[in-house]
Amino acid sequence: MAFAGVVRSPNIWDHPRVYELENLAADPDRLIEAAMLRLRDPRGGHVLDIGAGTGFHLPRLAELAGPTGRVTGIEPHRPLAADARRRCAGLAGVRVLEGTAQALPLPDASVDVVHARWAYFFGPGCEPGLREMARVLRRGGAAFVIDNDTTRSTFGRWFARHLPEHDPVEVARFWARNGFTREPLTIRWVFQRRADLEAVLRIELRPEVAEAALAEHRSLEVDYAVNLFWRRV
Repeated sequence: MAFAGVVRSPNIWDHPRVYELENLAADPDRLIEAAMLRLRDPRGGHVLDIGAGTGFHLPRLAELAGPTGRVTGIEPHRPLAADARRRCAGLAGVRVLEGTAQALPLPDASVDVVHARWAYFFGPGCEPGLREMARVLRRGGAAFVIDNDTTRSTFGRWFARHLPEHDPVEVARFWARNGFTREPLTIRWVFQRRADLEAVLRIELRPEVAEAALAEHRSLEVDYAVNLFWRRV
């Protein structure tokens, strides 16, 4: 089934195994997780992962929610949703549904924490997704959206070259208009092999940008600026 309004994500849709390497390399210090936990403890609650992909984050979210909590992953791309279900088979309290950010298949006020990490559902023009997020969050809940910050860091510089039309000032204004607070974080990518770094850059950046980045960067570690946009209800 194809969903209306879905923005295709060629990195993970076309290269899920390489994207797995990226997930494994990203934020080994769990700085994003620590920031979210400081703002809203998910224990015992219902956690929603929007744009769950292959379900990489679902087992960890289930750990954080604890034995009395539950986790729902929403993914619009059927092959990725199938991978996520396989990954989470046997995990109590975890389910994966096919759906979109614009039409979440969940009841009103049924979620305590929303997590959307590099899902690319949100930003200027994506107000329908935010309305749905607000609809499903119950009082006392919190929403977290993680995305790139192109104004800082090695990867931020590369991504700005890759997507020169991206306007970080307008993005920040968009989130502020919608009641979100921005917390800038600097995480790391740490790869075990040069080949993995090369593969990941080649699915994330335009070919000429990826090759230039690889030529200038010899380390297996990359500093990576992100924005954590958050809102309590």
